[in-house]
Amino acid sequence: MCEENVNTTIHWHGLSQRLAPFSDGTPQASMWPIPPCHYFDFEVFPLKKEAGTYFYHSHVGFQAVSAAGPLIIEDEGGVSPYEYDEERLVFLSDYYNHTDHHIEQGLLAQPFVWSNETNAILINGVGVAQEEQHRSGEEGCPLPVIEVEPGKTYRFRFVGSLAISMVELGIDEHHNFTIIEADGSYTKPHSEEHMQLTSGQRFDTIFTAKTEAQLNGKRDYYIKLETNERPKKYIGYGVLRYSGGQPEITKNPESAPFNFTGHSYDWAEYALEPLHDNDFPTADEVTRRIELDNRQVSTASIVWRVNGLEWNETTNPQPGDVPYLVDIYQRGQAAMPDYDAAIANGGWDPTTFTFPAKLGEVIEIIWYNTGSLVKDNGGQDFHPFHAHGAHYYDIGSGNGTYDPVENEKKLANYKPVLRDTTNLYRWTEKTVAGQRVGWRAWRLRVTDAGVWMIHCHILQHMIMGMQTAWIMGDLDEILRVPLHDARAYLDFGGGAFGNATYAPMVNHFFDGASGEEWEEKVEAEEV
Repeated sequence: MCEENVNTTIHWHGLSQRLAPFSDGTPQASMWPIPPCHYFDFEVFPLKKEAGTYFYHSHVGFQAVSAAGPLIIEDEGGVSPYEYDEERLVFLSDYYNHTDHHIEQGLLAQPFVWSNETNAILINGVGVAQEEQHRSGEEGCPLPVIEVEPGKTYRFRFVGSLAISMVELGIDEHHNFTIIEADGSYTKPHSEEHMQLTSGQRFDTIFTAKTEAQLNGKRDYYIKLETNERPKKYIGYGVLRYSGGQPEITKNPESAPFNFTGHSYDWAEYALEPLHDNDFPTADEVTRRIELDNRQVSTASIVWRVNGLEWNETTNPQPGDVPYLVDIYQRGQAAMPDYDAAIANGGWDPTTFTFPAKLGEVIEIIWYNTGSLVKDNGGQDFHPFHAHGAHYYDIGSGNGTYDPVENEKKLANYKPVLRDTTNLYRWTEKTVAGQRVGWRAWRLRVTDAGVWMIHCHILQHMIMGMQTAWIMGDLDEILRVPLHDARAYLDFGGGAFGNATYAPMVNHFFDGASGEEWEEKVEAEEV
């Protein structure tokens, strides 16, 4: 049974879909959404260098709060550069007492209706709601459990499949998390006392379990979860359980076993470096810098704008209400953005409302937090920004405004790892309305032709307009899939979308040797 008025898509978070451009899952940008009662064959071909931890999720409305799951790309031959015995998944998600449809309607309503804060943080789908904390365990919902064996070494794969929460996670008497991967990129080992994840982020760590002698008979340890940088704090618990004994912890503690220290904006900053050389571009290679102000604004509702532009797939793809990539296939050069007009307009073309970039460019993107213009209250929020397509080099963050000279000093003895989701932090709860307070800087080699979204990954903020559409490459570079192969994708509910009466027309871009040839071509281009 299908819901007859609900579209959907799936986005393969962290993987570039540059050879299968209609499979990125971004409705009204790279593809039409999948209509109700239809299905779609997504083509995904990860490269060898993309081995790591990812996830998939819907990219329509608020659906990703529950329509999501882990996606693990295994190392070639199953051989990791780090040694460990087993793996454990730690999949974090928000839980709300309302449906995704109810929340989305409120965020788009006039007047605006806020979603409220999360009711719970779940580990692998299990957790205790805020209002049920006193009944955790035998009387209410069980605590989530991660089981390990004494003396073994584990790879913990953390996935931030979160709607809004910034989550700090720690384990009692296990205060050493050695990070070895961030957003699908292997890193040199870096240790933190606790983990911190926001929506869209992934981290892998090496976890060394205690030996039987170190346990001294104890089998259970509290996992603590705490949300940060939101008006209302959620504190929840799980259990790290050593096998070989009876459960000792079945409910929340009477008092916190430990507390988190430090500032969220300091966590693992200027600390994660690539395990292998990643061709980090120097400042001299940068061709231009784009500064993006993020502002909360009152209209008939409340929206988020980036350099004055708001975008979501429900209300704002303009003009024509045709997905950008579809429009480019149908109208050719007439649908392409004006690069020079965009340069003169803060980065985005005033005709297509997109940000153009040329292949071969090295651009710096500077994200700014600004004081809210809603009643001029100057309020601040944090924003985990995510880039579709190629990953970027995260070159740091700070308070105030970006100083390229000072930041370059920090990069002198530090090489950033490639990322796809990093945080624009709030450095204060309030400031002057419209004033810049806090920045996040990226450096991006423009390599992947296509239509790519770059947006805040907080689901509420996405619905409220905090998304940008980028068109990278010229017309010929974007039209890599010939028109005769693309025709089935160009109409809403067209031949590429199957239903109960017919199968979809599918281009299997990676069948047979074509996938290997594609990877060899990519590797040759990067040499």
